[in-house]
Amino acid sequence: MTAGERPRSPGDKLLLAGGLVLGALLLPAWPGCPLVAAVAVTALLGPAGVTARVLARTARGAAAFLLLGAVGIAVTWRPGATGGLGLTVTAAGASAAAVTTAHAVAGFAAMLLLAATTPMSDLLAWAGRRGVPEAVVDVAGLVYRQLFVLLATARSVRAAQAARLGYADRRATIRSAAALTAAVLVRAWSRARRLEEGLAGRGLDGPLRVLPDARPSSPTFVAGALAVLGSVVAVSLAVAHLAPLPWDLR
Repeated sequence: MTAGERPRSPGDKLLLAGGLVLGALLLPAWPGCPLVAAVAVTALLGPAGVTARVLARTARGAAAFLLLGAVGIAVTWRPGATGGLGLTVTAAGASAAAVTTAHAVAGFAAMLLLAATTPMSDLLAWAGRRGVPEAVVDVAGLVYRQLFVLLATARSVRAAQAARLGYADRRATIRSAAALTAAVLVRAWSRARRLEEGLAGRGLDGPLRVLPDARPSSPTFVAGALAVLGSVVAVSLAVAHLAPLPWDLR
């Protein structure tokens, strides 16, 4: 997606996504979290133009992490229990797991909405224009760009190891993983030092200046986002008060 294809202001998108994140944290698990997740997913598949396949692939890792966390919360170990391993699932544990998972899923969907529609460069530029210290913005930008360099380095080193049967068995896999970690750390240090020397050689004694691509805020979008957020809050509180679930799910 090029800059011309992103006409929306990062602040406008941050307003919607940030409001949904707050809703995922503060609203009741039922029905607040399902409403927040539904709004985020609808925006992703609709105006954001994210396909269902891409969305499913992106959420796959987070879903596995949330599933493991839910199991860890729901299952309780009772040393005095007779038979088996002493593992049991109580009503309180299941309720806590459901509440935690609901908040986590809603928050992840809201953050994914921002990540899928707003590049980090746009967010950093917007933050710089809103008074965030330039040193913080520069460091965040350099770290963000360095991550992709390290990922590319790790990918190339792993491909070279795999071509030499570095992952043929368990022992070779452990040895290759250790070598991969060491190589990435060394190259990260080397690249960071070269970057510092290059900037110093150019006489840089201030912030990194780039050409800003300012996008004005849209009052229509802001009003629509506030209306959506207000509707989610109102419906969540009303349903939670008038038609609560038969079990405790807060």
